[in-house]
Amino acid sequence: MKTFMGEDFLLSNATAERLYEGYARNEPIFDYHCHLSPAEIAANRRFDTLTEVWLGGDHYKWRAMRANGVDERLITGDADPYDKFLAWAGTIENLAGNPLYHWTHLELKRYFGIETIFSIKTAPAIWKEANAKLATEELMVRGILRKFNVYAVGTTDDPADTLQYHASIAEGTAPIGKISTKVLPSFRPDKAINIDRKDFPSYIGRLGESAGLRIEKAQDVLDALSKRLDFFVGQGCRASDHALEWVPFVPKSDAEVNAVFTKAMSGEAVSREEADAYRTFILCGLAHEYAVHGIAMQLHLNSLRNANTAMFARMGPDTGYDSVHDHPVAENLASFLGRIAAAGDLPRMVVYSANPKDYYPLATLVGSFQGGRFSGGGVTVAPGRMQLGPAWWFSDHRDGMEEQMRVLANVGLLSRFIGMLTDSRSFLSYSRHEYFRRILCNMIGTWIEEGELPNDLDFAGGIVRNISFANAKDYFLG
Repeated sequence: MKTFMGEDFLLSNATAERLYEGYARNEPIFDYHCHLSPAEIAANRRFDTLTEVWLGGDHYKWRAMRANGVDERLITGDADPYDKFLAWAGTIENLAGNPLYHWTHLELKRYFGIETIFSIKTAPAIWKEANAKLATEELMVRGILRKFNVYAVGTTDDPADTLQYHASIAEGTAPIGKISTKVLPSFRPDKAINIDRKDFPSYIGRLGESAGLRIEKAQDVLDALSKRLDFFVGQGCRASDHALEWVPFVPKSDAEVNAVFTKAMSGEAVSREEADAYRTFILCGLAHEYAVHGIAMQLHLNSLRNANTAMFARMGPDTGYDSVHDHPVAENLASFLGRIAAAGDLPRMVVYSANPKDYYPLATLVGSFQGGRFSGGGVTVAPGRMQLGPAWWFSDHRDGMEEQMRVLANVGLLSRFIGMLTDSRSFLSYSRHEYFRRILCNMIGTWIEEGELPNDLDFAGGIVRNISFANAKDYFLG
């Protein structure tokens, strides 16, 4: 019987162990998509309690606590931090088989050096020991980034943002001081695209102010976004990001799109077809800008956000009331990619889905556009320039990660995969890269053990090392 989460955790054979120890364990981390706060990084935040760093903003844990019958006051309410911590301890005892059980114990081990099994019984001692260590510089933000050898993080930022914290971090003038970790903004223009939201007119006003432009038609929105993208790229931006429930593709004339824009700006409701016509116009225009600027375009698809409308009205977004969506993706995405490729505007692209049903359509679609043209040039060939994004959100567990990588290996090039991201708001999420790397090493090690790959550790180890770090570095910064 194996030891619980011992040195061979998730590694089922000797070859997997050698791959992990020799080629994965010590690789730096490139967390190219996350939701960490640039302000908290700049401030070198110190966390007062384990509850603050563990449960604050983590809707994965909030969902589990609700499923365990925990009152909302002990989750996101005003209860005492220690009482919230005990409520999480009571929940963890019921999470066998859930990745949160492994992640929680990995976080205790790697951040705090605590090997004790977490439970209601052990919670008081863990609370005391962990909080004492949180008071040290090692577990302030600067110490965490150094401890986990974080080479770079890609935050998620609105085009109208001043990026003041990114600037102060890069200049070394922020309280965190000079750090080796690159903190890179990512361009997330969702609010400029979601024309059917009530706050769209007010946001367009804010975007115009930040760009120094008067926005009167749809092309003006693109011009403002282009100007802000220039600024973002000057601050180190290497990727954009788009959260889309479905891929819109309703091509319309400029006049028709402008009519929709005018309607929305006047406060009138727009239909789904009208909204998708506007979204199509903006996304195609942005694809051109990304290609010109040489930054990657990320599409996050098929998540149904704020499914519980009553709780959304009470608590707002990103509070744990989202789910997997089941929109078809292939036809519209193929039309979108075909249109921008024909125009010479196909940027590097990473396409994710919250629904595993989409892995084969997405993997084969991106494979159809690997040789697409960049704007202003001929055919540009680059390894893995079109990516099937890693298992995301509800799929970032062992089964989901293995499925995504097996699909990619079956129809594409696993060796060119850009690997793991946290997509997290928590500074305690870096141990998830270890979780991913162990799964990766076990999969490839098993192929070797079963004679499906040659018994050549340098060959297989090179694949592991590249997926763990080098591919992402080359993809976004190379």
